Amino acid sequence: MGAVFNDGMTSMSTMETPTVVGAYDFSRFDTVVDVGAGHGLLLGAILQKYPTTRGILFDSPSVVEGAPTLLKAAGVSERCAIIGGSFFESVPAGGDAYVLKHIIHDWDDDDALRILRNVRAAMRPHAKVLLVEMVVPDDDREHMAKLLDLEMLVALAGRERTAAQYAELLGRAGLRYTRTVPTVGPVSLIEAVTA
Repeated sequence: MGAVFNDGMTSMSTMETPTVVGAYDFSRFDTVVDVGAGHGLLLGAILQKYPTTRGILFDSPSVVEGAPTLLKAAGVSERCAIIGGSFFESVPAGGDAYVLKHIIHDWDDDDALRILRNVRAAMRPHAKVLLVEMVVPDDDREHMAKLLDLEMLVALAGRERTAAQYAELLGRAGLRYTRTVPTVGPVSLIEAVTA
């Protein structure tokens, strides 16, 4: 089951990665930590586009086993450390940017706060947090995030959130919401800094 899930996440990431990398300027970061990175498709694309940036791929030990092949194929394995662990315990320290793609929506507020507080504890003073998520619009217009919100609730007890709900959650974790960066796809980057 784990391999099927990982393959499915990689397929979804294949569609979203170009829109994320195209929407945000990662050039200011020396080290990007991808928390819950899977096999590293997004991090690999960031490192390909920004050849002076280094990466840290962080996910559970069983998941990161698939990362070396993908990162080597992307030509970035020499600039990327791979670390296995649980984001409920800690995340690697020293990053300038912490990317969490489709992580926070998997969890209720209590578990999401545990993850975000661990990220906050690992951050350098001027680092940024980038949540890559679908943001539920505040109005009545149709949006895929509204359907996904129901799916996350039923499947994982997680939820999609509005920008205001993300800002409030980030604030409770010791972070300050700065902006939402849209992409040409359904996801956005929710940016935050230390409070």
